[in-house]
Amino acid sequence: MKVARNVLLIIGVIFVLISISSALFTVDQTQQAVVTQFGKPVREITEPGLKIKIPFIQQVHYFDKRLLQWDGRPTRIPTLDKKYIWVDTCARWRINNSLKFLQSVAGSESIAQAKLDNIIEGAVRNYISDNKLIEIVRNSNRPIYTTQVTAGGKEIRVKREVEPIEKGREKITRTILKNAAEKALPLGIQVVDVRIKRINYVESVRQRVFERMIAERKQMAAQYRSQGEGEKSKILGDKEIQLKTILSQAYRESQEIKGKADAEATKIYAEAFGKDPEFYSFVKTLEIYKSTLDRNTWLILTTDSDYLKYLKSLTPRK
Repeated sequence: MKVARNVLLIIGVIFVLISISSALFTVDQTQQAVVTQFGKPVREITEPGLKIKIPFIQQVHYFDKRLLQWDGRPTRIPTLDKKYIWVDTCARWRINNSLKFLQSVAGSESIAQAKLDNIIEGAVRNYISDNKLIEIVRNSNRPIYTTQVTAGGKEIRVKREVEPIEKGREKITRTILKNAAEKALPLGIQVVDVRIKRINYVESVRQRVFERMIAERKQMAAQYRSQGEGEKSKILGDKEIQLKTILSQAYRESQEIKGKADAEATKIYAEAFGKDPEFYSFVKTLEIYKSTLDRNTWLILTTDSDYLKYLKSLTPRK
């Protein structure tokens, strides 16, 4: 009997310990919880700490209090001006009412993500299709300047005319956020922020944009080449002018030097001729002989020709 009482006592102690451990639970700072009893919520817990529940009867469901990420799929959407674009969106959300969250999506984050897909993507599609493309890509009417090259090769900034916007991307995004937040609120979800990550043309339009960009760059390159050819022609023209000027000046100086040399030679010849005209005539005749007579030259002259006067006057050796 004593042994049986001890066993029952040990079993009772173990049961009490299990009951106490089952009755106590901890809520972390990053969590919130809902206590249910037979599947029905009886208490919502938002503050962290050690909590108590009825053991074996009540169950605790934990939910994250931190910001959660939603990343949408790139969606093809036509704008108001009939331009098809791909829109990639992201958002941040949190569970702000754990009781509603448990009741609406069974406390499942994956189900919540699926419902947010419909809510946020639907809002993005509606508001993108209700606005022109310029409203989605710009935030303000700040002037846009492009760089152009003048005929003289100087780069200048030119103001580009762009259609003014009425709303802008930021305002449209805030409208999408407001619409999505209102629809997500009954689910116990607070949509904190919605952002458009990327906007791109569809493939066919993007190809035309690339072709236009390439054509513009080719036009600029052709303009640069044309200006380069113009500068080249100008440099070559200046070179020819300078070359002709230098050659002309050199020729003039050479002629002046040659003229002075000829004058000096003529003066010397004249002085020599004045001193001994006969000797001068003799030397010049010998030069003529040397330049006109060779082995292959034949001359038929009369005996009284002046050309042979010095040859005729030579005294033969004895």
